[in-house]
Amino acid sequence: MFQLLLPIIYLAFISLGLPDSLLGSAWPSMYLQLSVPVSYAGVLSMIISLGTIVSSLNSDRLTRRLGTGRVTALSVGLTAAALLGFSVSPSFGALCLWAVPYGLGAGSVDAALNNYVALHYKSCHMSWLHCMWGVGTTVGPVVMGAALSGGMSWHAGYRFIALFQIALSAVLFCSLPLWGSRPGSSPDTDPEPRPLRLPQVVALPGAKEVMLCFFCYCGLETTAGLWASSYLTLSRGVSPHTAAGFASLFYIGITAGRAASGFLTLKFNDTQMIRLGQWILGAGILALLLPGPPVLALAGLILAGLGCAPIYPSIVHSTPDHFGAERSQAVIGIQMATAYVGNLAMPPLFGLLADRVSPALYPLFLLALLVPMAVMHRQLVHKTARDRVPTV
Repeated sequence: MFQLLLPIIYLAFISLGLPDSLLGSAWPSMYLQLSVPVSYAGVLSMIISLGTIVSSLNSDRLTRRLGTGRVTALSVGLTAAALLGFSVSPSFGALCLWAVPYGLGAGSVDAALNNYVALHYKSCHMSWLHCMWGVGTTVGPVVMGAALSGGMSWHAGYRFIALFQIALSAVLFCSLPLWGSRPGSSPDTDPEPRPLRLPQVVALPGAKEVMLCFFCYCGLETTAGLWASSYLTLSRGVSPHTAAGFASLFYIGITAGRAASGFLTLKFNDTQMIRLGQWILGAGILALLLPGPPVLALAGLILAGLGCAPIYPSIVHSTPDHFGAERSQAVIGIQMATAYVGNLAMPPLFGLLADRVSPALYPLFLLALLVPMAVMHRQLVHKTARDRVPTV
């Protein structure tokens, strides 16, 4: 029965990715209809991210009280309601209100599912599940594009995704008995009776290092994806139309890399996968740094995506091993929170540098995030090696 849960978790990871790319794909139509400046997309994105940070920090408390299955089902239901709200919103103010449950739902399910998979499944499943997130981010714009090209409004695109989330939420509620059915496992609650407070989590050996590691990684990934097209156009002489298409190579590299990483984890452990990813990412950044024809930069983007692929899922999967199963939910919660802080802070910072100095700083900026990420991960492994608690 426990194995029946795995396909449901795969679907849940697809559902995590579906809304993430909707706003970007729909905004060119949305801001015109709403009569707001194009920059207001950043306001919605910030509200969603802040909600995600808050719910991630509270994921330990929620999961201990309700269990992973209920948190996942309720969070997907909350996200579905928010997307349905987006689909009927007549104004930008209404979108801002619906963005609050949108972010709160996303953070809880992300932290809860990542911890559950880290505790109960092999590393290969973590990679493949995050590959499913990439599938979701790819399908979302396709659904929105189909709605817009079919003569419907952006409201319809959000409605279609909301209906999928509602159906998934119903499936998750029906699957609740499966979440505690793992052979030899305790019920779907954590072994520690009380949730850890934020200062207690931060005080754990290695916690600060893993937080900085996530901050740097997610800041790097988001910045690389957001500014790739601008860098290709403004610094490498690629036409805007071509750059827009080739910038997606970075995300293609991540999705394909995570599919391949699932097989590689059968041979290599999490630490080896993270270091392999860092070396490939470094090679991609070097290709972006080297002067030469635009094809060199395009190859660099693919390599950067492939290098990013194993890092995030492998760090998450190794969390119970570094901190113990009883603390992993709390630690993964702050990992998710610092990840979203990196998403919030780093892309605008590079935008300022690109505007006031030069967009050619793009590969140097990525390198400036890669180096401390690699250093922090090595310190994390060193600090937690003595007290490491094996996972199931």
